[in-house]
Amino acid sequence: MKLYVGNLSFETTENDLQDLFEQHGKVSEVALMMDRMTGKSRGFAFVTMNDNAEAGGKELAGRTLTVNEARAREERPRPSGNRQYAGFRR
Repeated sequence: MKLYVGNLSFETTENDLQDLFEQHGKVSEVALMMDRMTGKSRGFAFVTMNDNAEAGGKELAGRTLTVNEARAREERPRPSGNRQYAGFRR
């Protein structure tokens, strides 16, 4: 089961999440989403657990976490070959 975990403190680490969720079952993967430009946490993560352990009602660093079963990623249109849009980097 893959879980979306939101409302994370920007100081939260993958180890913090691993420790928290292992209290409720075997954790096979933790992926903390990081901003590509700044290298800082984006405030959410995905936790993959081997079973359907109870996942709701978590709190970490004084914040109530949003925990839901992760949905499949939606396809987004990619920019065309025209590279004149703002934000183009080499």
